Amino acid sequence: QVQLVESGGGLVQPGGSLRLSCTLSARIIGIYAMGWYRQAPGKQRELVARITSGGNINYVDSVKGRFTISRDNAKNTVYLQMNSLKPEDTANYYCNLDVSKNQYWGQGTQVTVSS
Repeated sequence: QVQLVESGGGLVQPGGSLRLSCTLSARIIGIYAMGWYRQAPGKQRELVARITSGGNINYVDSVKGRFTISRDNAKNTVYLQMNSLKPEDTANYYCNLDVSKNQYWGQGTQVTVSS
């Protein structure tokens, strides 16, 4: 059972930046994808950014040009750099691992963008 531990959320003013981290409890070998999802109150969970083991990356349109997903294989960690944050980015952010048809989730980290 792989565990995912997120960190880096918090309160930031509009226009500010945060970096989220997601560290896996084990190294993943083979084909996999890791993603960041978010869920705001009263809304469905949505995919924000995703990176595959082959290096393919995609983003939801609303964050393109502002968010960057990256990974450090040596640290078993995936990052989400969030710049130019907007109030509508406020949500609980979840890390996801998709491997061998199994889905693993982190506990979530709250991001609040407010003045």
